[in-house]
Amino acid sequence: MRRDYDVPRDNHAPRAKRIYDPIHRFIELDAGEVALLSAPPVQRLRRLRQLGLAYLAFPSAEHSRFSHALGALAIGTRAFDALRVHSPEAFDSERAFREKRTLLRASLLLHDLGHGPFSHACEAVLGVRHEQRTQAILALPELRDALAAIDVDPDDVLRLVTGSSEADPVLRELVSGPNLDADRMDYLLRDAYFTGVAGGTYDGEQLIESLRVLDVDGRPQLGVDGRGVVALESFVLARYMMFATVYFHHTTRAFERVLNDVLEVLWPNPRALDDIREFLDWDDFRVIDAIRPLEGEGVRALRERRTVYGLAAEFNAERDLHAYELCERALRDRWGDGVWSDSQEQLLHRLPLGTAGSAPTVRVQLVGRVVDARAASDLIAKLTGKAYWRKLFVRTDVASVDEARAICAELIASGGQPRLW
Repeated sequence: MRRDYDVPRDNHAPRAKRIYDPIHRFIELDAGEVALLSAPPVQRLRRLRQLGLAYLAFPSAEHSRFSHALGALAIGTRAFDALRVHSPEAFDSERAFREKRTLLRASLLLHDLGHGPFSHACEAVLGVRHEQRTQAILALPELRDALAAIDVDPDDVLRLVTGSSEADPVLRELVSGPNLDADRMDYLLRDAYFTGVAGGTYDGEQLIESLRVLDVDGRPQLGVDGRGVVALESFVLARYMMFATVYFHHTTRAFERVLNDVLEVLWPNPRALDDIREFLDWDDFRVIDAIRPLEGEGVRALRERRTVYGLAAEFNAERDLHAYELCERALRDRWGDGVWSDSQEQLLHRLPLGTAGSAPTVRVQLVGRVVDARAASDLIAKLTGKAYWRKLFVRTDVASVDEARAICAELIASGGQPRLW
């Protein structure tokens, strides 16, 4: 009996390896892909947690970027095969389909190669985005040789991973697009599974079967059939729920702040890691080992899960900053630099779809016309744009968390007016 997210056997190449995955069941690779998987920069992904420090808030969130890369390959392949069935006109020939399929699978397997230890916390210290690292990694002989063996050009992979306008638009959307990429399709299901957050799941079966290659102003674009709007809504809601519940969880954010400070001590000269071999020598495990002999509150906090920043108040989904600013001012008047304000709105320009309401989101094919998803769904129209997660923390070594919470609670309850005693 077929279950949701099962991956059908790849009939386009002899099977060389079968890997079992809790999300997608069996994932099949041919001999060339197995060789690519065996390259040391790809194996390094086993030593990078997919969710960074989220395991300190969700103990089961120990899964790696390696398993995610396999998952992205699996679900991206299913999406591409569905397009072959439902939009056959988008492919010039069987040969063209196979070549694109091979390129897609290789690109999804390699799309996270440029990540450093603990992912985005590392980027903040080193000042280099992971997409930029990918170019240097793809130039390494072991990867160029493995890609050449399956007739894939590393430059084509790079264009897809970085979202270059020169790349095939449908493949680009599946690899690095802002809305319907296989990267997101996998990590939502995977992260929800390993954190236990039920709201992070979506109807992946229906969404994949609803994908179409649409003609938009004479150009091919990945979109959704009208019957898949509900599945698209569940996809949008799942991403929102995962940001609200996991990615911006206050514990995760607090420890990321601590890690940022520790990494600045560990890497006093970030440029030393510009050399790609030196960069690849670092992973999550090496960072933890390297900080073991160091002293300091941050190091102890990461080793022993000690609380350095306590949550005073959260202001989610609020456009009016009045209460937030009042509370921040009151806390800073009381404890000065012992207060940390964390605002994440600037990181969500693609959440849930498009940007702040002006750029097109997913295209939906209705009877006789192609429309923006916001015109096909009231729910998506209401969710499109920025979402806000603002938090106020106080350092536990200089402030009382209970007192900080009481100050904020009083200001919020009184509408910003201090209580008269």
